Amino acid sequence: QVQLVESGGGSVQAGGSLRVSCAASKNTVCMGWFRQAPGKKREGVASISRDGTPTYADSVKGRFTISQDNANNTPYLQMNSLKPEDTAMYYCAAGSVRRGGYCLLLPAYFNYWGQGTQVTVAS
Repeated sequence: QVQLVESGGGSVQAGGSLRVSCAASKNTVCMGWFRQAPGKKREGVASISRDGTPTYADSVKGRFTISQDNANNTPYLQMNSLKPEDTAMYYCAAGSVRRGGYCLLLPAYFNYWGQGTQVTVAS
């Protein structure tokens, strides 16, 4: 079992920045960030493998950066140039499946989920 607790969400104006973090009870092969807006499917945002290899959704490339502190089992998601369409509940997830060295942004590949932290971007 892996327990995950997100923190750092909040409200910001468009163009602003936020950083969310995830306290994990143990390190896993893959850590990921997903988001879900009301009425929409959960979508992958970014993931990172234990060796530090990141994967990003096209919608956030160049704006978001995922990183992790392996010593403290804490992945971070730095979100810059935020847009109103980034508004969603953001979930941290842990999994053990890699393909070609990457942690794919598919919810089915992640076994453990946090409760989520809300990010709201005002226009």
